[in-house]
Amino acid sequence: MKASIKWVEQVSFLGETESGHAIMMDGPPEGGGRNLGPRPMELVLLGTGGCTTYDVIHILKKSRQQVTNCVVKIEAERAVEDPKVFTKIHFHFIVTGKDLKLEQVERAIQLSAEKYCSASIMLSKMADITHDFEVIQEIS
Repeated sequence: MKASIKWVEQVSFLGETESGHAIMMDGPPEGGGRNLGPRPMELVLLGTGGCTTYDVIHILKKSRQQVTNCVVKIEAERAVEDPKVFTKIHFHFIVTGKDLKLEQVERAIQLSAEKYCSASIMLSKMADITHDFEVIQEIS
């Protein structure tokens, strides 16, 4: 996997991925930025959330669960001093579908956290990562 970061101005950077996608990153005005895009550490959180959500959906579909929606709310805390690493991250999954089995949802989240999600497993070496979930059953 490859990526590149190009400095644009002040604290604005253009990130480009090997797959051909680009994203602007910027800092807050008090840090010399113009707030033109997410902060790099916000992208770390988003990437980790995307990674684990991908896994959970894939595992649930593979186990023939009728998932119609999945939202993950993420809350994180960072160290006060440099390096301001994540110290706590909490993922709250809201899974919607028909006839969803709670134990299947719980197992999918556990498998992602312990076996499949490279990003969250990597971050768990530094941060305390927790998960919980709720299931919304759609009525046919």
